[in-house]
Amino acid sequence: MRDYRNLLDEEIQVLEKNNCWAEDWDRVMVAENFKPYSFHRVMFYGDIRLGEFEKMVEVTKGFFKHSGINDATLRNVTVGDNCLIEKIGNYINNYVIGNDCLIQNICTLETTEGATFGEGSVVSVLNEVGDGNVIIFRDLNSQLAAFMVKYFGDKDLKAKITAMVNAKVEETVPSCGTIGNNVKIVNAKEIVNTVVKDDCEIYGASRISESTILSSQDASVYIGTGVICENSIISNGCSITNSVKMQDCFVGEACQITNGFTAEASVFFANSFMANGEACAAFCGPFSASHHKSSLLIGGMFSFYNAGSNTNFSNHAYKMGPMHYGFLERGTKTASGAYLLMPANIGAFSVCFGKLMHHPDTRCLPFAYLIAYGETMYLVPGRNITTVGLYRDIKKWPKRDKRAQSCRKSVINFDWLSPFTVGEILRGKQILENLRAASGNDVTAYNYHEYVINASSLRKGIKYYDIALRIYMGAVLKRAIKGGWLAEPKSLVGEGQWNDLSGLLLPASEEQRLVEDIKSGEITDIDDVIERFYEIDRNYREYQWTWTYSVILDYYKVDSLTEEVMERIHDDYINARRAWIAEIRKDAHKEYEMGDVEKEVFDNFVEQLDKEIEYEN
Repeated sequence: MRDYRNLLDEEIQVLEKNNCWAEDWDRVMVAENFKPYSFHRVMFYGDIRLGEFEKMVEVTKGFFKHSGINDATLRNVTVGDNCLIEKIGNYINNYVIGNDCLIQNICTLETTEGATFGEGSVVSVLNEVGDGNVIIFRDLNSQLAAFMVKYFGDKDLKAKITAMVNAKVEETVPSCGTIGNNVKIVNAKEIVNTVVKDDCEIYGASRISESTILSSQDASVYIGTGVICENSIISNGCSITNSVKMQDCFVGEACQITNGFTAEASVFFANSFMANGEACAAFCGPFSASHHKSSLLIGGMFSFYNAGSNTNFSNHAYKMGPMHYGFLERGTKTASGAYLLMPANIGAFSVCFGKLMHHPDTRCLPFAYLIAYGETMYLVPGRNITTVGLYRDIKKWPKRDKRAQSCRKSVINFDWLSPFTVGEILRGKQILENLRAASGNDVTAYNYHEYVINASSLRKGIKYYDIALRIYMGAVLKRAIKGGWLAEPKSLVGEGQWNDLSGLLLPASEEQRLVEDIKSGEITDIDDVIERFYEIDRNYREYQWTWTYSVILDYYKVDSLTEEVMERIHDDYINARRAWIAEIRKDAHKEYEMGDVEKEVFDNFVEQLDKEIEYEN
């Protein structure tokens, strides 16, 4: 706690000469080395604490002004060292301001009684008129939010998580609004009941109320002109600009929201980009994107997803060119739980001409195209495994993670082949083989629910699924050999079904164990819940090996991994990778021949494919 002293009589005389006034000069306390010369036309009410004002402050590039306070009314305010505060149209009331801040030409900065700073609010995602199912607070990440959505129907679990979050909020919420160090707030109208962390810049915002802005030196936040943000939390590294309107929202690390986007009762996580459109009761997991004015994200759960205009759910035409954004990763869920598109991994998407259909069972045929001709829906299973789009997505997503290392709260697993997706592939392959066994090899098409699968598509689907399986098993085996955990797994954790918890891939058994530990009282702190997610992610490779070991034995019909079996797996891995690259090369050549791609772009892409041989061993 810093020591303050009373003003000296001569200091009060200087202040009064500069047209400053105090309700009670005895309640204006200053730092030991305080000098009063850079204060002009300031009115002090209540308890005031002032630091030292010695340095120059850069108000715009190359233009410096002396730190101090000019043309302002302050009530119950603490100001740190070397701040420049001036042109306050109304007042600053009940605030603690850090060091080296620039607060210029604003209307009101105030904390009122009962402020929550946006923490502890309960919003309803997926169902805009349903019960609240996500509690917003500063430590929320995509895993905890997804966990809440999934299990808040369990009243006992909901009550325990709510109690833990409320305890955390009570521990962290300050008694009045705070402005961190090196913060710039310029030309803003109204900032009420808001916590602003270090290095944040707010230029021209219209209104920010009941909010927390988590900013830091290595992951600063920028809030721009015309922004209205109410009852929301904005995480490190975000940019909120150009008249965005946001209410009851959580914005995760390194998200960009811009160009008049409107959001209500929605959550956005890790590198999401939103512009022009609207979100209501939307759960936007890592790398969700929406660019078009006609896009409304409502009542859905998205991840690695690019929303196109109206019913065009992805920019699927952009594949090899530089404008390719990427497609649906692990599924787009409606409130009912049905998948609108295939829940395949990075790059999987469906093209539908004329209408969009969905059926829960289509999720068992991942990486598929869904195409409508008139009233007939054709399913092309596995096709997207061998496309340029998938290959580019595999390479690009890790590079597009813009989060600072110190601010990565949400877990993102970038494996395009994992126990989660490979489990779907195994089920998909079994479905295709069962269809072929039931109808024979001589038919021209197979019926799967209301969909038609052409015979050639079915054969290629089995082929593509086998390619993916062999690539996956070979890659995991290679990693196990290099990592030194080739032996038979000692634990059963990892066997069985796997889930995707908004970026975290985990065994269903571990997810259920967490549920039970919370309900039994084994876990009583929300930090421990979040830490469990991180622990599961740290153990991912161990759990993955346990799952994959069983898959390998079953696929190759063996009892153990002998040298002979491992050599066979490795050979299959090499051949599958080469077949995969050959199919992608074929897809690239087809796109080039259509005239949509420049020769230089095509050549660079093929050159990249040629280097894939380097990853075989």
